[in-house]
Amino acid sequence: MESYRRVRLYLDSGEVVEGVLLPSTAYSSPDVYVVKLRNGYNVGFAKSRVRKIEDLGEVAGTGARPEKTREVDTGRPWVSIIATGGTILSRVEYATGAVYPSTDPALLFEMVPEISDVASIRVEALMSKFSEDMTPADWSAMAEKIAEQFRKGAVGVVVMHGTDTMHYSSAAMAFAFKESPGPIVFVGSQRSSDRPSSDAFQNILGAVIAAASAPFAESTVAMHGASSDGKIYIHRGTRVRKMHTSRRDTFQSIGVGPLAEVDVESRSLKLLAGPYKARGGLSYSAGFSDKAALVKFYPGMDPRIIDALVDLGFRGLVVEGTGFGHVREALLPSIKRAVDSGVVVAVTSQTIYGRVDLYVYRRGRELLSLGVVPLDDMLPEAAYVKMSWALANFKPEEVPAVLRTPIAGEITPRSDPTEFPGKL
Repeated sequence: MESYRRVRLYLDSGEVVEGVLLPSTAYSSPDVYVVKLRNGYNVGFAKSRVRKIEDLGEVAGTGARPEKTREVDTGRPWVSIIATGGTILSRVEYATGAVYPSTDPALLFEMVPEISDVASIRVEALMSKFSEDMTPADWSAMAEKIAEQFRKGAVGVVVMHGTDTMHYSSAAMAFAFKESPGPIVFVGSQRSSDRPSSDAFQNILGAVIAAASAPFAESTVAMHGASSDGKIYIHRGTRVRKMHTSRRDTFQSIGVGPLAEVDVESRSLKLLAGPYKARGGLSYSAGFSDKAALVKFYPGMDPRIIDALVDLGFRGLVVEGTGFGHVREALLPSIKRAVDSGVVVAVTSQTIYGRVDLYVYRRGRELLSLGVVPLDDMLPEAAYVKMSWALANFKPEEVPAVLRTPIAGEITPRSDPTEFPGKL
C-alpha cells in the first residue's frame, strides 16, 4: 500500500490549503488533486489552479507494506477495527445511483489515514452486510471476533456497522461482555464515504480516539453530536436509539446523557457521565437465541398474532405496549396461553421516554397476574436483544429475573420528567 503525504497547496487565488493528498481512483479526474482536510472532508482542486505543492511529510504508519496486510504499527497501543458493512464502507454505484457495501476494509486507510496518528491499527473484515440483514447469529459471530481482537492485545475495538440496527448490535455486545479490557465502539455514517457531506471520516476518527483513550470498557455508539462537524458523542450501547432517518446526529441517548464527547480537532475525549464499567479482564457470553420476538401493540391488534408466535416456537416475547405498558383486553387470553406454555412475556413502553408501571391501572395489574415481566425504562430494542441473550445463556425459569436485573445500564434507577427533550 502506498504512503500518504501531508501537503500544502498554494492556489492561484492566494489561498493556502493543507491536508492529506489522496491517490487517484477510478472515479477521480487525472486533472484534479483530491485533498482530505483536517475536518474530514475531501476537496478537489484543479491542477491548473495549483501554483505550488509543498510536501509536509508522510502520514504516520502509511508507508509501503505487503499487499494483503491490513495493519499499521506506529508504536502506539493497538485498536482493532472490525468491518461488518453498512453505509460507512459503502460507495455509490454511479451507473445506477444506488449505494452498495464495500467488501474491502483496507479502504479505511485511504478514507481516514489520520487514525494512524492515534493508535496502531488492525483492520479485519467480519462480514459485508447492510444492518437490516443482521441476525442474532451475526451478534454471536461479532462477539467472538471482538473477543479474539482483545486476546490479540487490542486496547479497544471499533465495529463499523450500518446505522439502521446499530443500536441493537451495541446492546447485544453490552450484554455479551461482562468484562472487557477496553471499549467496544460501534460507528456508522448517514452518508456514504464518497459523498462530499459524508460524516464517515469524523465518526471513524472519533471512534478510534474513544477506543484508544476512554477509561470505560462498555459497548458504545460513536456518532455526530450535532448536525455540524467537530464533536462526536459516545453513547452507552443500551441507552441509545436512532431517532432520524438522515440527520448526522441521529443517535441520541435516551433517559441519560452521553458517556463522553470527542473533539476531533484536538483529538481529545471528555467524560460527560458516570458511573461506568472500567477496563478489566475478558469475560463474555456470546450466545443469542433466534426464538425471541419484539411485538408492537396497536389498536385492534389481533390476538392470533401472539398465538402464531407461540405456535412457531418462540420462547420469549417483548411486547411494546402503550403508555405504562398496556395492551387491549382481547390479547389477555393469548398472553396467558403463552405464559402457561413456558414463553417469557415481557412488556416495555412505546413512548420511549418514561417507564413501565403495571400498578397504576387495572389493565397493568391484569398483566401482572398473568405473569408478564415489566421492564421499567428499558428501551424496546434493548429489551428484545436482552431477551435473545438471556434465552441463550440461562435456564428458562431464570430468564424473568435476568430481564429485571440491571446488567449494562439498560435500566436506570428512576425517570426524570425534565429529561424529556421535546424535540431532536
